[in-house]
Amino acid sequence: MPLAIGQKAPDFMLPSTSGRDFSLYQAMKGKPCILYFYPKDFSMGCTNEACSFRDTFEVFLELKIALYGISRDSIESHERFKKTLGLPFDLLSDDGGKVCALYQTQLPFVPLFTKRTTYLLDKNQTVMAVYENIFSSKKHIKAMVEEVTAKGKTALY
Repeated sequence: MPLAIGQKAPDFMLPSTSGRDFSLYQAMKGKPCILYFYPKDFSMGCTNEACSFRDTFEVFLELKIALYGISRDSIESHERFKKTLGLPFDLLSDDGGKVCALYQTQLPFVPLFTKRTTYLLDKNQTVMAVYENIFSSKKHIKAMVEEVTAKGKTALY
């Protein structure tokens, strides 16, 4: 099961395609964000998901909601994936799967597989919304657009 709505999201530090390590509590202090966990760079579903987030990025940008993709792929793979798809947001490398475990995105019977899970966090890194669906990549974007539109800035800041 994913983290619960109302739960404080765990802090973590991971390498980022920005070239700097990303610490959730430091980088997002006082700011909302979306963390989306996905299985594999360049797979069909993950490519569709990343492109859908890219194509709706303006919605999140207008509300000043940062967006980060997280998978167990290497930072080198992430850099190629980001460049190939023209992604306007950073990807974080959870090579060892520790953050995936913290955020409950691993299947118990297949620990090396990351479940497609998306979290909306408010300015205090509290889970405001969660969407989990392994097979439908495009529904994650729709669910998050609906959540940020419904909640608006006041609920997130």
